[in-house]
Amino acid sequence: MIASLTGVLREKAIQRIVIDVGGVGYDVQVPLSTLYTVGEVGAPVSLRVHTHVREDAIQLFGFATALELVLFERLIGVNGIGPKLALAVLSGIETSELVRAVQQGDLARLTTIPGVGKKTGERLIIELRDRLPTSATMPELAASEAPGDDVRSDVLSALTNLGYQRAATERIVDRVLRRVETHEFEGILREVLKELTR
Repeated sequence: MIASLTGVLREKAIQRIVIDVGGVGYDVQVPLSTLYTVGEVGAPVSLRVHTHVREDAIQLFGFATALELVLFERLIGVNGIGPKLALAVLSGIETSELVRAVQQGDLARLTTIPGVGKKTGERLIIELRDRLPTSATMPELAASEAPGDDVRSDVLSALTNLGYQRAATERIVDRVLRRVETHEFEGILREVLKELTR
């Protein structure tokens, strides 16, 4: 089984990249959150990988963080959720927010994810509530629960109203929140917009 890949990014498309490792190109499916972090074609890339074996195919799913990989593997363990839907879930909601929504039983938030209806959302809550990592077991999750979560939500909402896709802006907002000292809405929004227009 392939557990990780490190090489050069050769192709990049929606939810799919090709990584050249020693002259061999690996076709890897990725969530949007990972797609936005891998850089441009020609850049070095390193991903954690889940190898999914079926009767008719071997598929590789790549993730930029350990938390994404853990959540993907938990998701495909839920009855009725295959790799494609699990990837769609991770593309439609930030990892820490997914954990919070499941643990708090927030069905309304889960059903805003494309491909997740009421029944699927209920299954996620029932089957995953006690199986998801917590901030104690996953440092990445703890880092996301920093002061400024309210401002973060407000900034993300404002960016969505301005026409930006949520999945594309969440990591940038988090990066800005870690970098700047102020946690005032206007200052954060201004810094995020600067990064988005670079």
